[in-house]
Amino acid sequence: MTAAVLCFSVDDGHPLDMRMANLLMKHGVQASFFVPSRNSEGQPVLSPSALRDLSGKFEIGSHTLEHRYLNRLDMHEALRQITEGKRALQDTLGKPVQGFCYPGGKYRAIHCGMVQAAGFRYARTTQNLRLDVECSPLELPTTLQFYPHPRTVLIRNFIAQGHWHHRLQTLELLLEEPHWLDRLRRLFAWTVRHGGIFHLWCHSLDLERLGLWQALDRFLEEAVEWIPCERRLNNLQLVTRYCNGIPDANAGFQIIR
Repeated sequence: MTAAVLCFSVDDGHPLDMRMANLLMKHGVQASFFVPSRNSEGQPVLSPSALRDLSGKFEIGSHTLEHRYLNRLDMHEALRQITEGKRALQDTLGKPVQGFCYPGGKYRAIHCGMVQAAGFRYARTTQNLRLDVECSPLELPTTLQFYPHPRTVLIRNFIAQGHWHHRLQTLELLLEEPHWLDRLRRLFAWTVRHGGIFHLWCHSLDLERLGLWQALDRFLEEAVEWIPCERRLNNLQLVTRYCNGIPDANAGFQIIR
């Protein structure tokens, strides 16, 4: 297993992502921000000027055009959300967008093909409890969300998300701790000792609502003591370095025009 790596993702493109960016820069942590052009759930999103500023420091990936759950859409609308989200974001940033994140982690196999055909190099899921990247680049897993989930939610996610042989040991380690921050620190310490990919993700709005900024600040301060700069990666760097076979955007699902 590879030496311990820290990977960080931020979803939904809320204006508070600028505060998140400042916190990450304070600790020298790379990250990927997955943003929609607008949010169908009514939440504000980063302005074009803020997005361009953020893209000068971090990777920006697409989160569909309007933050729509793909498994709730018909084929035409799902394809539009994926392709138009990429196009709009590239128009705003003036450069290619290579990463995608499935909103809510809700997608089906056909959507992976759509993502690939749209020209994305990888797509991140919300599958948790993983310390590896033994997967398709179109289904990149994560380790934990920075959120006070009770143990019952971890168990429910473990059952629902499959890949149990990759995730059972992680779940067992986490269940030994009663508090979610202790679980987070225990698993991170285990990863430092034994190696693996510690992929943390969050929503900036959750941190604001729950008063978790200081907790994340402290965790990152501790984490960077153990993970050198060259092993603090954004999602694209992670996939490029560790995933086998970046997909060919011209293969697989074909867009019918």
